[in-house]
Amino acid sequence: MKTSDFYYDLPPELIAQTPLDRRDGSRLLTLNKETGETAHMHFFDLPKLLRPGDCLVLNDSRVLPARLLGRREPGGGAAEVLLLIDRGDKVWECLVRPGRKMKPGARLSFGGGLLTAEVLEEVEGGNRLIRFDYEGIFLEILEQLGKMPLPPYIKEELNDPERYQTVYSREVGSAAAPTAGLHFTRELLDQVEAMGVRLAYVTLHVGLGTFRPVKEEEITDHEMHAEYCMISQETADAINQTKRSGGRVICVGTTSCRTVESWAAEDGTMKESAGWTSIYIYPGYRFKVLDCLITNFHLPESTLVMLVSALAGREHILAAYREAVEERYRFFSFGDAMFIY
Repeated sequence: MKTSDFYYDLPPELIAQTPLDRRDGSRLLTLNKETGETAHMHFFDLPKLLRPGDCLVLNDSRVLPARLLGRREPGGGAAEVLLLIDRGDKVWECLVRPGRKMKPGARLSFGGGLLTAEVLEEVEGGNRLIRFDYEGIFLEILEQLGKMPLPPYIKEELNDPERYQTVYSREVGSAAAPTAGLHFTRELLDQVEAMGVRLAYVTLHVGLGTFRPVKEEEITDHEMHAEYCMISQETADAINQTKRSGGRVICVGTTSCRTVESWAAEDGTMKESAGWTSIYIYPGYRFKVLDCLITNFHLPESTLVMLVSALAGREHILAAYREAVEERYRFFSFGDAMFIY
């Protein structure tokens, strides 16, 4: 299949720049994966779509305030660093700007010297390994100095950083939010749990590869980025029990989907697992665990449009996206949601 097979036309004004005041006030387009039938609801209507015995799988990863703005030393030119992967011993793999000024040996300062750093080496893809120097706890310094690493298509400043975190986020490590979960409120989670829906948590630390465009003409030539993910024994048991009792496993977001599908046995059973995944899901893939998916609307020609097309069929997905455009849905990270069942 060609990358261009997953293109759709999106007016730029439909890209949501800010979150809604009410998390669960976003719109919800439902899509039957077998028939292509759609319906229009709101996210607070989600309990109408769930049944006792279902299991919601949620990604509890929390976004690092990973964007650091500082100066190059000496000379004081501007420097921007985006933390990607913790390589241990105070060394992080980072994206940097301006790249041509960030040669090995370059020294950086953030927050008036509260945090300093040295570029160690350039690695494949142009990223840098940077060693940081500081007193105290790195996460606390990041909370003080760092900014949320919003996707490149969001141009507005974010007034409240917590609106780019899910209400259940707890495991710090993502470079971008698992955005399908942004629609949930604590009250909505309590409501579905009271109905008899299991809540199960996985962790996948979202990398910026999520936003990397597919540049190859043939989709199979694209090299998928790797992300770290974990499934606890408790979550594995919840998924296995749901499957045995005839309930549906409903993943909240493509990150939860990729996590369970990465570690599932061929028969769909799960056990406690952790490690790096570069699973690439596109049409032809056979889902082992997932029955339904709650997800946002994704970028044209992206691996995520390919993933939802694997679940519901390319024609159904593109038709649903055209309908969402006609109905003026809000797209991408701060946009509206889909329920694919």
